[in-house]
Amino acid sequence: MSEVENRLTQLEHRVGELEDINAIRRLHWAYGYYIDFNRPEEVAQLFSEDGVVVFLSGEYVGHEGIKRLYGDWIAGRFTGGKPGPVHGLLLDHFQMQDIITVAPDRQSAKGRFRGMLFGGWHDNFQDTKEEFMPQQFMEAGIYENDYVRENGVWKIKRLDYMMQWQGDYSDGWAHTTSHLQPAEKTYPEDPLGPDRLLPKDKHRQTWPYRQDVPMHFAHPKFGAVLAGQEKA
Repeated sequence: MSEVENRLTQLEHRVGELEDINAIRRLHWAYGYYIDFNRPEEVAQLFSEDGVVVFLSGEYVGHEGIKRLYGDWIAGRFTGGKPGPVHGLLLDHFQMQDIITVAPDRQSAKGRFRGMLFGGWHDNFQDTKEEFMPQQFMEAGIYENDYVRENGVWKIKRLDYMMQWQGDYSDGWAHTTSHLQPAEKTYPEDPLGPDRLLPKDKHRQTWPYRQDVPMHFAHPKFGAVLAGQEKA
């Protein structure tokens, strides 16, 4: 190839990467909106056929497992299975600080996001029971996700959410123990449980305990050492 042809090939690849990054960002942001309003069918369709959600030390596998988590577990508890928005219920997820890395062949990618959640229920809302969640609470976590291009469309392959803190609004995070605790039983023994549990050495306690969330990307100055991809 001539120098001009080489440059055009490189530019086409770079433009393709940027389009991939925007598509993945849009995909993850759409996920945030769908879980705000308890729409498990729409959430499941954002995942690949073999997609996995990691939540509270359990793995929900495939579209059926994902719908069990976002439908039976979350929507079932908070809205009685009804799609949102539901009067009096707040369950808003803010997705931000994305760093997306597309593989050289543009068939897979990794993404890191920070999520913040504001949740609770109004005094006049009677369907949500207090044991499921505090009346007003805040939560934050970090995602380290895998994405795959499936039939030409970007899908979530593995969504790994690691809660970092949780706080009742009235007491603050300094005086709160997380109302969400790690899964202990799997489906079908627990009808709402995950398909499998993380290995014991990967078990995650929730706030006030913190979890290390290794970064998939290399530091621009120090290379891959801080990303755990090389020995220091």
